[in-house]
Amino acid sequence: MSENTHSIKVSFQSAGEGLAIFGPQDIFLKMIEAQIPAKIDSREAEITVRGGDREVQMLQQLFDVLLQLVRNGYVLTERDVMYAIDLAKDFRADQLLDLFKGEITTTFRGKPIRVKTIGQKHYVTTIKKRDIVFAIGPAGTGKTYLAVVLAVAALKEGSVKRIVLTRPAVEAGENLGFLPGDLQEKVDPYLRPLYDALFDVMGPDQTAKALERGLIEIAPLAYMRGRTLEDAFIILDEAQNTTPEQMKMFLTRLGFGAKMVITGDVTQIDLPRGKKSGLVEANAILSSIAEIGFVYFSEQDVVRHSLVQKIIVAYDRATENQG
Repeated sequence: MSENTHSIKVSFQSAGEGLAIFGPQDIFLKMIEAQIPAKIDSREAEITVRGGDREVQMLQQLFDVLLQLVRNGYVLTERDVMYAIDLAKDFRADQLLDLFKGEITTTFRGKPIRVKTIGQKHYVTTIKKRDIVFAIGPAGTGKTYLAVVLAVAALKEGSVKRIVLTRPAVEAGENLGFLPGDLQEKVDPYLRPLYDALFDVMGPDQTAKALERGLIEIAPLAYMRGRTLEDAFIILDEAQNTTPEQMKMFLTRLGFGAKMVITGDVTQIDLPRGKKSGLVEANAILSSIAEIGFVYFSEQDVVRHSLVQKIIVAYDRATENQG
């Protein structure tokens, strides 16, 4: 702590507010104390924070923001609090208030779908502004999910006539031609995550109807050859596993009134050794084209279980040490 000790008081309107901010068994409070070195005392409907000037200001902003969220009926999770703490260290916690204001759409059960991180907010804004957007970053950052959510919203409001979802089929290293069963059976395991996102937003029944009517098409990348896709919202998922030829083929399918979102994680390339990733190459070649959006997600944008974030960081560190 710095020489000058400062203190502030934060008042709650009710005991419930204190509980919401401290979390079950004070778990949020413990997280805050572990991350920002200051002394926090709580009494009934008031907390006192003592510490260095900078730390006290961080905590003042943090508690103000958390209080506003709680008062607007937002239920805080461990992840939200951890993210708020990270932002408060740079005095950016107030940026969270914007995040929770708008909802992109609702799930078929009527639950609001909101962005959860600043990276996600930037992603959604970029997709709305640009015709082609690349989203690059680790698993669990909502790259595919949010793209599907926006595609469904665009279909509902009539700004596109259909949705095309595709992935390169290399995961299992099998050649699709040699798998048994009809196409639907061949494709499903690869495309499962895309179905899951659709089911969440539209519900299984609506999804099935839209697939039957051709409003939504889910197909391996190979089926895109020789087509021009107009008035469509096209998502290429797992794009790190495209070859440069496939990526160029895909990007040049863009028709009028179409939008493309390409998502991938350059740390998880499953291509055979010596094959270049089309995503890595596109990132290098196309970054100078102003009309193409590039959004890079970091560990801070991981919206899965907080352990997932720690696992990603640990792997990244190990890769750096080897490199």
